[in-house]
Amino acid sequence: MKRTFITLALLLAISICGMAQSQSAAMRKLSMTEYAIQNLYVDKLDENKLTEDVIEAILKKLDPHSSYMNVEETKQMNEPLQGNFEGVGIQFNMLNDTLFVIQTIPGGPSEKVGIMAGDRIIMVNDTLVAGVKMKNTDIMKRLRGKKGSIAAVKVLRRGVNGLVEFRIVRDKIPIYSLDASYMVDKNTGYIKINKFAATTYDEFLKAMRDLRKKGMKNLILDLEDNGGGYLTAATNMADEFLKDDQLIVYTQGYHQSRDESIATKKGEFETGKLVVMIDENTASASEIVSGAIQDWDRGVIVGRRSFGKGLVQRPIPLPDGSMIRLTVARYYTPSGRCIQKSYEDGIDKYKKDLIDRYNKGELVHADSIHFPDSLKAFTKINRRIVYGGGGIMPDYFVPMDTARYTVFYINLVAKGILNKYCISYFDDHRNEFKEKYPTFEAFDKGFNVTDEMIDQLLTEAKKDKVVPNDTAYAKNKLRTEVELKATLTKDLGYTPSDEVVKYMLKDMQAKLNDKAEKDEMIKTKPLLQNQIKALIARDLFDMTAYFRVINSDSDSFKKAVEIINNEKQYNKLLKKL
Repeated sequence: MKRTFITLALLLAISICGMAQSQSAAMRKLSMTEYAIQNLYVDKLDENKLTEDVIEAILKKLDPHSSYMNVEETKQMNEPLQGNFEGVGIQFNMLNDTLFVIQTIPGGPSEKVGIMAGDRIIMVNDTLVAGVKMKNTDIMKRLRGKKGSIAAVKVLRRGVNGLVEFRIVRDKIPIYSLDASYMVDKNTGYIKINKFAATTYDEFLKAMRDLRKKGMKNLILDLEDNGGGYLTAATNMADEFLKDDQLIVYTQGYHQSRDESIATKKGEFETGKLVVMIDENTASASEIVSGAIQDWDRGVIVGRRSFGKGLVQRPIPLPDGSMIRLTVARYYTPSGRCIQKSYEDGIDKYKKDLIDRYNKGELVHADSIHFPDSLKAFTKINRRIVYGGGGIMPDYFVPMDTARYTVFYINLVAKGILNKYCISYFDDHRNEFKEKYPTFEAFDKGFNVTDEMIDQLLTEAKKDKVVPNDTAYAKNKLRTEVELKATLTKDLGYTPSDEVVKYMLKDMQAKLNDKAEKDEMIKTKPLLQNQIKALIARDLFDMTAYFRVINSDSDSFKKAVEIINNEKQYNKLLKKL
């Protein structure tokens, strides 16, 4: 039956794509199979569900990135890339099972009617959304809607008795792909891009021009954790760094001839030092930008080997609003490198690639990365050796600091405890923060996360049974009462009572707990302090403030600043000396 499903899926996919121009013997075979299933199968079938299942099955056999999306998944995928959606314009989080407003979108519908950060939305259109364990997706469905429609909300506001009612007229809400832009020092600007969407190029250009007005001569472009997006957004951005007629990227496939993207105009930043930050989550469109900059020796790439997604997907809309994303070509950098990592060992193995990199030590040691000579290429200007076949290898490797990411820290983040604590703490001290720190500079200089705050976080964590000793327990298993009793009998020359054994075991447990807690807290505390300060900065100011704090503790960012401010080191990495 599985083969029947796959062949039926192939027939459906080919028919939808308009590729079946004639009834060959193979096509007649598929048509007969489809007819047999529809007219002779023993049970009644859900044709829609069957069609989706078999399309997914056939696409899964092709490559890791060809995929099928139903109507809802298609909408969710397109929204962040299109650059806007229709809704009320708030950033929210769930705090104690209540919708808590983190920020309102400047100029958006909620801000216009008076919704404020710190408000708790209790009801939406007479539906209770607080205290009922409603999913975030269900809440979003109630807040979003067509432009011009009304969202009637009831809000609990600190210091105000009863619920405050608002009627919010929904409107188009922008989704920004540029997280942060600021001057690192008097000569160096910083821009952080989280994806390549329809509005990314315009956002980037505006940020670049604003920084140029502030005296920017050098630029750090942060593409860490950037999973890609639209090809045109990436090529337009790369065009700003490259000279006229320089190749940015080309694509080619069995059914698609070579298609080139060429730098065609005078860019905004064709001179001046450039450093690009990448990591193992940098993929697709962001690898195109990084690859073009590296191949033309235009800037220094800093960080860790990128993800390695070099397959081009073409969206094929289906009549019901669903979509096939079919791989039609591969990306190639200007030096001819295909940056797509291998998937010959199967999709399951492909999906575990980052875990394999971690286990092999690649995220910590650059010499753990090996490329065959067959994948060797040379940059276009300075003839530096670069490699294809699995992402962009940086010019300067920055290892991941794995020691700080303890099990305790991972649990704090994964279970939402850290974020929940920061939201609650800021809400309790909102007026104090606003009065004391009118600017980011005042906040950055004057505010530090205290030991008392860390203790408060630990108290909240213990309520969810998250304690800082998970790793130590795994490495230091206590002996059982029987084992301890036998050891003491041998060492002491007599058999101690059960009460003595239990007491000693309890004492050992307490000491181990204390040691374990101290060990993990020593490793985790600096990271926690930085994260707490960054999250409070975000709520007090914006995402730029968040990254200004985060970057102060980022090894990759520190190295990028060091390289861009050291002419000799910068030129040596590009072999300009």
